[in-house]
Amino acid sequence: MVPSKALADAERKPYWLDRPIAPEPLPPLTGDVTADLAVVGGGFTGLWTALMAKERDPSLDVVLLEGRAVGWAASGRNGGFCAASLTHGLGNGQDRWPAEIATLERLGLENLDEIEQTLARYGVDCSFERTGELRVATEEWQLAGLDEEVSGAASLGMRLERLDREQVRAEVDSPTYLGGVWDRRGVAMVDPARLAWGLRDVCVRLGVRVFEHTPVRSLHDDGVALELGTPKGRVRAGRVALGTGAFPPLLRRLRHFLVPVYDYALMTEPVPDDLLAEIGWRNRQGIGDSANRFHYYRLTDDNRILWGGYDAVYHNGGLVRPEYDQRDATFEKLATHFFETFPQLHGLRFTHRWGGVIDTCSRFSAFFGTAYGSRLAYAAGYTGLGVGATRFGANVMLDLLQGRVTERTDLRMVREKPVPFPPEPVRSGVIQLTRWAIARADEHEGRRNAWLRTLDAFGVGFDS
Repeated sequence: MVPSKALADAERKPYWLDRPIAPEPLPPLTGDVTADLAVVGGGFTGLWTALMAKERDPSLDVVLLEGRAVGWAASGRNGGFCAASLTHGLGNGQDRWPAEIATLERLGLENLDEIEQTLARYGVDCSFERTGELRVATEEWQLAGLDEEVSGAASLGMRLERLDREQVRAEVDSPTYLGGVWDRRGVAMVDPARLAWGLRDVCVRLGVRVFEHTPVRSLHDDGVALELGTPKGRVRAGRVALGTGAFPPLLRRLRHFLVPVYDYALMTEPVPDDLLAEIGWRNRQGIGDSANRFHYYRLTDDNRILWGGYDAVYHNGGLVRPEYDQRDATFEKLATHFFETFPQLHGLRFTHRWGGVIDTCSRFSAFFGTAYGSRLAYAAGYTGLGVGATRFGANVMLDLLQGRVTERTDLRMVREKPVPFPPEPVRSGVIQLTRWAIARADEHEGRRNAWLRTLDAFGVGFDS
């Protein structure tokens, strides 16, 4: 099908947020309030922080401030892959923290188990499905990477299933698949907006005061408490947790480590049963391919297919603007790749197209820290793999704010910062050169040129 025809009726909105089940917004803050803990940001990081703060100490007075609606930004626009990995994949973690990787993998799986248990305990209905993920090779050169992943996992006592061409196509039938790896335990599929809305409801039930449409414009230390300024009021709090993702941070030092990168996705209409039967997909795994510029895709409750990824777009100067949420060149490209992957679905239409901004750092996984005498903590830089890892980040922030030495806070991953990005305009030049080099690597059987090898040597191993 011609991509433009398949996209002709697609709404320019995130599918997950464009449904009548969306809850009514909670009132904004008006006037001045005090709190023991103020959480800034109503995405997954902030929601988990507020929820677990109340679980640790039900008497704690917690306020959560969200500039728009809970789940409006990255938390409600992603693919819904809730992964155990805290390090943006096993390979990235092994390269950066080889002495800690076994601990990081264990903590990640424990975190995913605890997410599942928490959702069950509070009755959060977000279509949590522990289906795992298939990572597929679509070019011969990618097969070696799958073998390395399986052997790396085996060295840690983990079992990943290596599938040959026939085996992977028996799971999901695409003529592009040459092999795959099935991680059965390490990934769950969720409806990300319903997860955010469900966590909001749990926070309210536990006594968190949640204020939506309350952007925080300023942060000031008055010597006794930290004061957060909003358009119609102020919050004075003994402790503050920042979970603002890619948006301009209240703490200036974070600007050195974060860049906003735009990611894009499409959603199809429900796939008719007879067409879905041609593909298979009975086990409903999430799927990601193995190129540097990769696609991710999955089924929804009603058997729509979310199809996203490939282009990761940085706008020079690190600009974040609403108009960047739409990029027709990328949507056309994604639609073309969709029908190349699933020619059986010729004639299917897309109902939604959207983009969103991701908080990216040079090591691809979250980093942490404190300020104002450890009265403020932050977690940022999840680089698109934050649906599950944000809960771990929330626990780290709470440990840091309480001054607790834990297994989490002892990790080098937590104690160390990523390599900072250079200032503009050098930053934009470096990032655009890197994007070009990554595209070239995919076109040349994964071979990394001198520029990418230089970045690797400095611990900035861009590969997606």
